[in-house]
Amino acid sequence: MISFKDVTKGYGNENALKDLSLTINSGELFVLVGPSGSGKTTLLKMVNRLISPTSGRVFIDDDDVASVDVQDLRRHTGYVLQTGALFPNMTVEQNASVQLEALG
Repeated sequence: MISFKDVTKGYGNENALKDLSLTINSGELFVLVGPSGSGKTTLLKMVNRLISPTSGRVFIDDDDVASVDVQDLRRHTGYVLQTGALFPNMTVEQNASVQLEALG
């Protein structure tokens, strides 16, 4: 389960996210859709601490990601970037499983 509790991310005088609370249950199919600049990437990058919220908390199961060792967190969190960062010689499945294979 991934939970966002009252998450805000500000950049200067603008908020990319404001007071967002959302829970994605384990095993649930979840699709995040929105226009460019609506905070989708910002939200996802908070899961593995590529971005830290200005306020609020992010949890994986019952663990606040801010209190987990960042290297350990990232080793156990899959993250597939958009087109420019994919391995062009690999399928979608292979790109998505890179981290799993590294963990054995």
